Amino acid sequence: MTFKMIHENYNVSDLDRSLAFYEKALGLKESRRITADDGSFIIVYVKNEESDFELELTWLRDHPQPYNLGECEFHLAFRTADFEAAHALHKEMGCICFENTSMGIYFITDPDGYWLEIVPVR
Repeated sequence: MTFKMIHENYNVSDLDRSLAFYEKALGLKESRRITADDGSFIIVYVKNEESDFELELTWLRDHPQPYNLGECEFHLAFRTADFEAAHALHKEMGCICFENTSMGIYFITDPDGYWLEIVPVR
């Protein structure tokens, strides 16, 4: 029996802000959307041409408070061939939250506080 990873879900407080962030910071664009008939939720899947893997962004109408992410001891990782340009973009966006120069990686944070690791091609 085998399994293929297909998506990860992040709940977001402002869907438009999150969609703009993920497109600018990581080049992820909307691939499909599900909207509840009663307007109680919207699910948007984002991805890029590099992979079939999707990030599922879920907005819940009846969840006005910030999401509790605990100690943020989880993250998604993204590899880039243009590490220096990515770092410059993320620095300009003000979203770099941690750098580990000895490992040659850094992390950015999205508008809801989720951490995303940026790794160079090695």
